[in-house]
Amino acid sequence: MKLKKLEIIGFKSFYDKANIQFPQGISAVVGPNGCGKSNIIDALRWVMGEQSVKQLRGKSMEDIIFSGANDKPPLNMAEVTLTMANDNGHAPEEFRDYAEISVTRRLFRSGESAYLINKQPCRLKDIYNLFMGSGVGSRTFAIIQQGNIGAIIDAGPDERRLFLEEAAG
Repeated sequence: MKLKKLEIIGFKSFYDKANIQFPQGISAVVGPNGCGKSNIIDALRWVMGEQSVKQLRGKSMEDIIFSGANDKPPLNMAEVTLTMANDNGHAPEEFRDYAEISVTRRLFRSGESAYLINKQPCRLKDIYNLFMGSGVGSRTFAIIQQGNIGAIIDAGPDERRLFLEEAAG
């Protein structure tokens, strides 16, 4: 499965609905400071089932819901939908016939949450099972921050080996 599209609304700094396309060959998200690059990564992690608020750079899960800004009121819900192309046959048996698979996660200020696969309610466990063995998951991609690339290049052989082992899991 390959990332195809990410739809975000009410998640962290995304007040309005944002549609981010991942055409063939995209390998990085770049932009100026403060444009939301880290929040895009957090949205990807979250929709794939991340449960650690620390990994999402927050103190409580409610921190991921848009809390208001200058002329925009706080929202009561955060929603992220990840659409993947199922072109390599690595999806679980029940999803093999679908050309696209979408995973949606919602969180309300009340604490209620919802998980959906192809717009059908499901459990978090079902989302984990979908990603298991597919090569996609909340911990299967690398996030290299701006200053860390130099650290990797300047590292000695032993330190570089640790970086590679950590990336390989």
